[in-house]
Amino acid sequence: MKKEEQNQGKLQLLAQKTFPASDELVRVVDFLNKNLKDRKVLFGITKSSERGEMTINIYEI
Repeated sequence: MKKEEQNQGKLQLLAQKTFPASDELVRVVDFLNKNLKDRKVLFGITKSSERGEMTINIYEI
């Protein structure tokens, strides 16, 4: 199996940035996903309650 075939369907991380936690970041990520889905990018967000931070990830799909 070719490497390209193995990676098909997997997300490739393009960028990652951590910010202080904010409910507004969730809305921003939702907005970006809705408006840029045809550009083959996906935005994800994770929250670290321990550190009070949120991380936004940008993936190529």
